[in-house]
Amino acid sequence: QVHLVESGGGFVQAGGSLRLSCAPSGSIESINVMGWYRQAPGKQRRELVAHITSFGSIEYGDPVKGRFTLSRGNANNTIYLQMNNLKPEDTAVYYCILYPSTWGQGTQVTVSS
Repeated sequence: QVHLVESGGGFVQAGGSLRLSCAPSGSIESINVMGWYRQAPGKQRRELVAHITSFGSIEYGDPVKGRFTLSRGNANNTIYLQMNNLKPEDTAVYYCILYPSTWGQGTQVTVSS
């Protein structure tokens, strides 16, 4: 069974930066697509932040394009989400995902105005 260990959330003022990381552990047969989704307060759906394929192709959600950068470590399949120029509307619980359906526990990101 695969587990995803997330870290890096927190509280920051608007314009600040945070970096999230997500490391898979356990019985991993293959890594296909990994990424981040987020769920804002009062919203029922999670929205795509960014994901990366095994070939290194990256897709970003429209609200974060130009501000967030997703990358992957070379040795251990850990992924990193560098979040710059954070806005109050980025406040959400951020969830790491290993496709198709393995989710992390979520990490809170709060951006004050």
